Amino acid sequence: MSVAHSPRTLFAKIWDAHVVATTEGGQFLIYIDRHYLSDDLPQAVYANLAARDLKIRRPPATVAMPDHYVSTKGKSLADVADDERREFVISLEREAKRNGVVHFAIGDPRQGIVHVVGPEQALTLPGMTVVCGDSHTSTHGALGAFGFGIGATEVGHVLATQTLWQTRPLTMQVGFHGAPGFGVTAKDLALALIRQIGVGGATGHVIEYSGATVYGMSMEARMTLCNLSIEAGARAGLIAPDATTVRYLKGRPYAPTGAEWDRQVEEWLRLKSDLDASFDSRVDVDAAAVEPMVSWGTNPSQCAGITERIPDASPSDQIQRALTYMGLEAGSALEGIPVDSVFIGSCTNGRIEDLRLAASIVKGRRARVETLVVPGSGLVKSQAETEGLDRIFTEAGMRWGEPGCSMCIAINGDQARPGERCVSTTNRNFVGRQGPGVRTHIVNPGMAAAAAIHGRLVDYRSDLR
Repeated sequence: MSVAHSPRTLFAKIWDAHVVATTEGGQFLIYIDRHYLSDDLPQAVYANLAARDLKIRRPPATVAMPDHYVSTKGKSLADVADDERREFVISLEREAKRNGVVHFAIGDPRQGIVHVVGPEQALTLPGMTVVCGDSHTSTHGALGAFGFGIGATEVGHVLATQTLWQTRPLTMQVGFHGAPGFGVTAKDLALALIRQIGVGGATGHVIEYSGATVYGMSMEARMTLCNLSIEAGARAGLIAPDATTVRYLKGRPYAPTGAEWDRQVEEWLRLKSDLDASFDSRVDVDAAAVEPMVSWGTNPSQCAGITERIPDASPSDQIQRALTYMGLEAGSALEGIPVDSVFIGSCTNGRIEDLRLAASIVKGRRARVETLVVPGSGLVKSQAETEGLDRIFTEAGMRWGEPGCSMCIAINGDQARPGERCVSTTNRNFVGRQGPGVRTHIVNPGMAAAAAIHGRLVDYRSDLR
């Protein structure tokens, strides 16, 4: 006899399938399917495990790769900026080898940013719980996985037990409606949502993205959308698996094969919110009203369409503080603001589709400002070079880098200069994010490429071809 269930959301189905134990205080012990380790993990995590004589509970469920500290200037350990950062990279490899963990080292053609490599290797699959000591683990939700960032103490707990204590998040349904206009990307839609609800608008929630606009996106665009969920305060972002998800995963190195593939595909395509499932909150965004976005302040909600003006501000409010740091004036136009440097890359916009869009703007032209282009993984780099995208960038006077996080967080030696205005395809424009005193404008890859060519913020739709 079958047991009737009340309608459940996609998130509830994944969560319920992973609960191991609960407490009277409302804590849930959940099983973790995939754990990614990066090179920015504090050494104390390894030391604490060793002191307690604890080994990694399930080495096959853990995957390690350096991305934050690796150099974009070369493929060897010697290229890492300094001894301290080099030791982080070395210790990651040492612990991976000692514990039998899959490790994509510097020089491995698969190495790159965790949130680019995991999906492209099919190490993340629909229905999984996925964690990493990095907040943008939400990216993996594009595959229908519950991916979220964790702290160093939690990393140690997962390594030792393959489980994690959590409080169950609330759910938010975000519906994008209407056809996006010419030149409007997933990055622009995400920024429009964050502008609408604020950087704390989804705090305590897991967002499920829905609507024809979302299901019309490529997998790479969906990853960009889910990546930016964190900037709205969400715990994670989710998109239910569909035919696009299946096509993306088929044939990838760690994807199931044969009869197991067929069985899993059937399960994945059933993994969606029930028709009558209820969410704790709902937000609707008019995708047709969105234009290419650009941030003008010091958090991702402080953004506007490129044809708009910076909002007015009173002398004492948060907007004025942001404008003072950014060296801008309320009421002024965004279009035409001079820029000093450009960065194209990151786990938000370092995939092949992003590089193709940027290259379509750059082809046959010269950059007016210093520009760094960094692919998100070795496979993205190889594909871009096969297509000749690297030559388009280098012939324009731009630097073509080795895979890694690079200037997104500016801890590998790549950073803009104090006081510079940097146009960036990253996810954060916080004070000092790309270097002390650097003023960051976050945009889509086409907008960044156009800023490099013109030396100022422009509406890239005029250059799009």
